Amino acid sequence: MDKKDKKDEIILQQLEVIQTLTEHNLRRMGTDFWGSSPAAKGQEPESSRTPGAPGPQESPQDPPAVPQAAGVNAAPQDAPPSPEKLEDLQKELDGYIGLSAVKQEVRNLIDLVKIHQLREKNGLPVTELSLHMVFSGSPGTGKTTIARLMARIFHSLGILSKGQLVEVDRAGLVAGYVGQTALKTRKAVEKALGGVLFIDEAYALNGPSGNDFGQEAIDTILKAMEDHRDDLVVIAAGYDNLMNRFIHSNPGLESRFNRFLHFEDYSPEELLAIFKTRCEKGCYDLEEEAAGLVQDFLREENRDPASFGNARGVRNVFERILICQANRLAGQEHVTREDLTKLTAADVLAAQGREAVKPEAPGAEKDA
Repeated sequence: MDKKDKKDEIILQQLEVIQTLTEHNLRRMGTDFWGSSPAAKGQEPESSRTPGAPGPQESPQDPPAVPQAAGVNAAPQDAPPSPEKLEDLQKELDGYIGLSAVKQEVRNLIDLVKIHQLREKNGLPVTELSLHMVFSGSPGTGKTTIARLMARIFHSLGILSKGQLVEVDRAGLVAGYVGQTALKTRKAVEKALGGVLFIDEAYALNGPSGNDFGQEAIDTILKAMEDHRDDLVVIAAGYDNLMNRFIHSNPGLESRFNRFLHFEDYSPEELLAIFKTRCEKGCYDLEEEAAGLVQDFLREENRDPASFGNARGVRNVFERILICQANRLAGQEHVTREDLTKLTAADVLAAQGREAVKPEAPGAEKDA
């Protein structure tokens, strides 16, 4: 095999790894890009999980949480899945990287629901419990992942009959002609019954003019939230300021969405932890010297977390480094299994458009 054929073969091997990770991410929704915890049971996030936790990868951890072009993403099920153990779901939540404030809010909500149910069983008066929520934050911070987990938690608690998540955006709800938007929105709601309807970039439903069909979608959703309040949870998600204006632009929305969870951007240390999780999931060994360079690389790329995409940006950096590893290995005469798993400082520097500093030969300075 000549050098060109060998290079092509190695590049194809690396591209197959990238393709496998990407396809699996899209299947698991997400997200967001992350690893899996022992309690994940095949579910993967838009938020990252603790490095070393076994299980399948979703991505990020993640998700990613990218809406489909058609706007609706949900696989039909013949029969509702059995509820998972609440303890396992809570362990999965604890295994996610970062999200400390969100984790606490989810725990608070679980406790509130459990006590609400106990009061009902004991014949005590209870107030109506609204579980519709607003998730706000930058892309890639785990919103879709936590929404999917909340659907499973509510199923475990007996609040939702199925526990699935249906993700939509404006394109999945709004049509271009009068009367079609209501039909399209009702179809999305029907798929979500028994679970969570997750509306990504929900503020986009507020069109630029009064004749925009987005208002028709909002009205249809509000009616569904009332008609199916015992077996449907709606989560609206998007950027902080835009979501705040969206919810307070409509009295119906304001009265039904009273729980707000803010998703902070990941710190440089958390981004590196997400990167290491991806390495572990893909059977890559990140050299110690390379780890420091990766953290510097991520910090540089993450100057604007919104455009970088948090965990999604980590995925992009990871894949760029894999391509540089493939280019490096293609120039070697022999490539071992260990070579295929090792990510070096040279790979990271190449992904940044830099070159590794070559040590001077002994006596070079003296000869000069």
